[in-house]
Amino acid sequence: MGNGLLIVVIITIISALFFDVINGFHDAANSIATVVSTKVLSPKYAVYWAAFFNFVAMFLFSPRVANTISKIIAINPSDQAFVYVVLAGLFGAIIWDLITWWLGLPTSSSHALIGGLAGAGICYKGIHIINWHMVSETLYFIPLAPILGLVLAFIIMISVYWIFRKFRPHTVDTIFRKGQLVSAAMYSIGHGANDAQKTMGVILAVLVAYGAFPPDKVLNIHDGSSLLIILGCQTAIAGGTVLGGWRIVKTMGMKLTKLRPVHGFCAETAGAFTIYLATILGIPVSTTHTIAGSIVGVGLTGNLSGIKWKIASRIVISWFVTIPFAATVSAITFIIIRFIHGGF
Repeated sequence: MGNGLLIVVIITIISALFFDVINGFHDAANSIATVVSTKVLSPKYAVYWAAFFNFVAMFLFSPRVANTISKIIAINPSDQAFVYVVLAGLFGAIIWDLITWWLGLPTSSSHALIGGLAGAGICYKGIHIINWHMVSETLYFIPLAPILGLVLAFIIMISVYWIFRKFRPHTVDTIFRKGQLVSAAMYSIGHGANDAQKTMGVILAVLVAYGAFPPDKVLNIHDGSSLLIILGCQTAIAGGTVLGGWRIVKTMGMKLTKLRPVHGFCAETAGAFTIYLATILGIPVSTTHTIAGSIVGVGLTGNLSGIKWKIASRIVISWFVTIPFAATVSAITFIIIRFIHGGF
């Protein structure tokens, strides 16, 4: 395949970084929806705040999620057609992300990527090349992430109510307006740590398929070749966050439930700890699922009628169609690539 394959590798890496940028502006709402809707920061300053902490996450967490993503499909370096598998998988995830961004649906970029890789891989070699153990861990977190976020947010919210029960409402509001700067930063670190690593995993996978790295290669910030991948992905997701995703900000921060600074603080803190746990375990969790569950969790401490269940149900439905849709698009893409290429 020669130089032609190298060009495909370069295109795939560029596409992966493009996906990372899309991930940033698609999921920017997860980091800043509450801090914008409670008017703690203007949209302009909120995105820069989130982008900075997206970037510094690379210094705080090992890229275990990247190593998980890179091994979703069992790549044979001697079969360089796997480069096209990764490219098709990326295409499926990108198409789904763009569609849901346009519709204002806060879906999961993580699950779109996993669905895309799995769909293209199965189309090429069948189900046996999928590392189902790694996929199953991610599938477990589809319900677990929002539930854990919900429970933690509910507990933190109740605790805050009890601790500040004798404070004047204005005083509480003032305290948590400042506190939300910290909680938004915490959540942005989690977003940058977990989501940017997914793109690192894709780039690692395509380089393994090309033969540039051995199959057992793992990323490490202290390794020169790894550092370039890590730095590129963290920069891309931070840049995407700066671009923003205002359609989804409106859904997450303004339509789901009425938020005050104390609610935003509790939701972001609960979401951050949930994502930190998943990142440490090397599980590509959905930041969208997590913050949605956390926002509902703080809403449950008040009036249930205050939660817009119709909006919440649309979000839940979109979660369950993400993986099959992305898998289908990536499989069709791979079939087209194979037809144009002449078969492999």
